[in-house]
This record gives sequence, C-alpha cells and structure tokens, in this order.
Amino acid sequence: MSAKSIFITGGGSGIGQAVAQYFAARGWFVGLADISQSGMGETMKLMPAGSATTHKLDVRDRDAWDDALAAFSVAAGGHIDVVFNNAGVAFGGPLTDLGKDEIDLLTDINFRGVIYGAQAAYPYLKATAPGSVLVNTASAAALYGTAGMSVYSATKFGVRAMTEALDVEWQDDGIRVCSLMPSFIDTPLLAGPASAKTNISKRESVVKAKLEFTPVEVVAETVWNAVHGKKLHNLVGKTAKILAFAAKWNPSKVRKRGKNLMRVRQGLE
Repeated sequence: MSAKSIFITGGGSGIGQAVAQYFAARGWFVGLADISQSGMGETMKLMPAGSATTHKLDVRDRDAWDDALAAFSVAAGGHIDVVFNNAGVAFGGPLTDLGKDEIDLLTDINFRGVIYGAQAAYPYLKATAPGSVLVNTASAAALYGTAGMSVYSATKFGVRAMTEALDVEWQDDGIRVCSLMPSFIDTPLLAGPASAKTNISKRESVVKAKLEFTPVEVVAETVWNAVHGKKLHNLVGKTAKILAFAAKWNPSKVRKRGKNLMRVRQGLE
C-alpha cells in the first residue's frame, strides 16, 4: 500500500472522527482506535470504502497499544506516517469535590495514555522517518491553569511538556512532535455535566460564559496543517488564541475570566 497512513485514537467520535474523514478524503489510509466498537462503526460509515481499519484500544493498556499499532502497520503496508494521540476525557469541578475514580480517569486517559502512545509509536515513526509525525491533543487549558478544572489542566500541561521534550528528543531520528491546543469544540464531550455537583452541561457553561464554539471541521483542518507544517503548538479557536496572548501579556485578565467560568460551571451565575 503506497498511501500515507495515520493512526487515530478516540476515532469513534468528535475530533478523532472528523480528522479521520478529513485525511481519508485526501487519500490517506486511516487506523481508527477507540474503546467503543460502536463508535468506530459509526465513523466507518462516514469513510470511503477501503480507507480505514478499526482497532479496539484502551489507551491505558500499554500492551494493547503494541497490539493495535502492529495490526495497523500490517494493514497499512508496513508503515505508519502519523500517530494522532487524541483520546481523552473532559470534566471538572473543584479539586476537593473530585473522587479518586474521577482523578484517576483523567490522569490515566489524558496523560498516562498519551505517554504510552508516544512510547509505542516511536519505533513505527522512526522506521518511516524522516517526515513522520506524532500529534498529541493538549488543550487551551494547557496555556494557563483553568480554575474548576485543575486536574484536567494538569494533564494537558503534562501533554504540552511531553510534546516539547519529545520534539527535541526525537529530532535526530527525523520525527516531528507537535500538539493540538483546541478551545471549546462542539463535540459529544460537551454534553455531560460541567462538574460532579451541577446539572449544567459543559456546553451550557460555555454559552453562559459568552465563549465561542469552534466547529470540529476546523480542528481537522488544523491537524492536517500541523502534520504538514512546522508549528510546535497548534492553537484552535478564537478562545485559545486570545488565551495564549493574554496568558503572556495580561495574566490577570485570564484569572478573572477563569473565575467567571468556574462560577458558571458551579451554577453560581
């Protein structure tokens, strides 16, 4: 198989699904990985015939990463050009309100799963280099700590730090490493409650805080540009770009906005 190939975690919905469609439409062979078999089935319905394979994967399982990438490598003709380390969960609430299971889920999927993915992807990307790319989904929450989402922010700061480190560490191997930093993307992740102690959904909290949603198709285009460009961190959405500027030049404004969003999430405004 001569087509370039991309392996996408979280490929059963949201950003992963949109990126899969975008790359497949441009002739790439796609490996869909997700813990949800039904989600991958829905994505497959949107893909051109013969353009993708599915691989059930819990990103918290290091051995499962090896199995999934090995299977996709065979299906892709022995090469993997891009690994999109995208699977994640998003929820918040004050740190003192979070239970152990919630903390473990956030850290295990959003950070440990990304570390496992990078480690497992390395030999495949090295074999395809130069020109191979690891893309890690971070967040605008990795630009400045987000009140009411301290653990989520910490995991995304971790992804940002690992991206920066690996981009240098793997440079001599011909592998680029970059991150995706989206703000509020209109995906199923926004449907759930903003925190454990409120019935306000994440989507509703964004609306009340007068922040904007970025269409998931814009994220897919940004991933394409990230793979073919040179940027280390790729911002997505107006909020992310404003936050990046303000975090550097006016951090007090970021703190004020963060406090307002936290109060909205808690149902106080």
